[in-house]
Amino acid sequence: MQKKIIVLGLTIILSIANSYAQKAEKVFTRADTLRGSIGAERAWWNITFYDVHVTPNILTKTIKGFVDISYQVLKKGKRMQIDLQQPLVLDSAIDLKKEQSINLNFEREGNVFWIYFAKNSKIGEEKTIRLYYQGIPQEAKNPPWDGGVTWSKDSLGNSFISTSCQGLGASIWWPCKDHQSDEPEHGARVSITTPDSLMDVSNGHLTSIIDLPNTHQKTWIWEVKNPINNYSISMNIAKYVSFSDTLMGEGGVLPLNFYVLPYHLEKATIQFQQAKSMLHCFEFWLGKYPFYEDGYKLVEVPYLGMEHQSAVTYGNKFKNGYLGRDLSGTGWGLKWDFIIVHESGHEWFGNNITSNDIADMWIHEGFTNFTETLYTQWLSGKQAGYEYNFGIRKNINNRSTIIGKYGVNAEGGNDMYYKGSNLIQTIRNSVDDDSLFRKTLREMQTMFFHKTVMSTEIEAFISKSAGFNYSFVFDQYLRNTNIPVLELSYQKEQRKLYYRWTNCIDGFDLPLILRTDKDKKKILPKKNNWNSIDITEEEAGFLNPAAIELKYYIKVKKLVSTDTL
Repeated sequence: MQKKIIVLGLTIILSIANSYAQKAEKVFTRADTLRGSIGAERAWWNITFYDVHVTPNILTKTIKGFVDISYQVLKKGKRMQIDLQQPLVLDSAIDLKKEQSINLNFEREGNVFWIYFAKNSKIGEEKTIRLYYQGIPQEAKNPPWDGGVTWSKDSLGNSFISTSCQGLGASIWWPCKDHQSDEPEHGARVSITTPDSLMDVSNGHLTSIIDLPNTHQKTWIWEVKNPINNYSISMNIAKYVSFSDTLMGEGGVLPLNFYVLPYHLEKATIQFQQAKSMLHCFEFWLGKYPFYEDGYKLVEVPYLGMEHQSAVTYGNKFKNGYLGRDLSGTGWGLKWDFIIVHESGHEWFGNNITSNDIADMWIHEGFTNFTETLYTQWLSGKQAGYEYNFGIRKNINNRSTIIGKYGVNAEGGNDMYYKGSNLIQTIRNSVDDDSLFRKTLREMQTMFFHKTVMSTEIEAFISKSAGFNYSFVFDQYLRNTNIPVLELSYQKEQRKLYYRWTNCIDGFDLPLILRTDKDKKKILPKKNNWNSIDITEEEAGFLNPAAIELKYYIKVKKLVSTDTL
């Protein structure tokens, strides 16, 4: 009777817990679908160029401007979806034509404006629409995670303004087709008008500065030659000073430009020297820097930093580590500046290779987190890299899957960073050939150069390049939260080591390399089924679970009992 009461009590508790869990699960709305999917009103046109003009009013924290969106017609369509988040408002929409520009009708639905054309355009036709807008953009509460526009002051009282909008979307401060799958093939132009005592730094190269007579204002015009994701386009306004350098890299001479507050110039000239070493490391492992035509910049901002393409923003207080802390707890993370390394790593993963849907953001964050391991190895040796990668595992919580829900602008869990990195390190050690692994990373950058992709494309590419189908491995780590357990049992009489996987999905088949004092053994464990290799007692005794776990994101369990064999 007592057991029945206990069981009933547990059942009730679990039922209540499941009920709360279901209530806590996000319910997606039509607005989420409009933001996160390619509906008919987005599918019929393809972005070719953005021309963004913005004038911020520092006193009122408002902005006004216009954006010319050049696009190609892919199929018939008379209604266009333009994203512009509240409380910003669209004043007018104009179909720019050589013969006569036409004012277009539009209506608002939440954060979307529907633009209406009188008739379908010809398929293949190149067109431009101009959108005038103004209003109060959302102010960043906790940038870059809870982004928007940051209106702040430097320590001397000068205005210090910046944008950060990954996830939230570029439509928080300018009208656009706010979806990662469509990048402008011919790049973008960004024109920001500021008080003449301040400077704007945006993406690409500064092409001109226009003095506006009798206004005490200047317009700073920056141009990007390469495709760029919307959230990378940024506005950074301050009383900047700058210094420059060059990198002799795989793509030739790469201009390096650095913009900081005047009283940080001395610190910056020392701290930012890390950029050259970092770029050399990443070019070795990943291939040439993807944006030679647009240069490389570090720009000081009033928040931690972001991976804005060719204009990486920086606010790490000129300290090594993450604001002076080592996220791995090993000491190796204090050998380099986290923001310089991590945010610049996004130039390869996030900016060059961009996920179609933010549900696959592990492509950005997992690989970029792994570049920290590569740079640690570059500076301090392979063992240091391994220890750093192992150390960041303490930040993995395994509460939700890495891949999110598609089509509703929903990222996966935060494990996309540290678990994503450990997944890549696990596959690297499974391949057991750093030359092949490096070749895979470099060819990936070439294969998907300036492209948007799905996770399945990256997964298939790695499997093909490595010569082994890692699909079950990807499923285990990206779409499941369990940590696989490798069970080992040595049979002294048989001189055999038995092994199998538990706590994993059906089909999980990660190949492992076990190193003894004399040799290395390649094994291919299966779920729940024991397999074996011949091995001496001395060699078996050399197998150290901690050494295996250092290389692979798994748990190792040595069994004393052999009853299950």
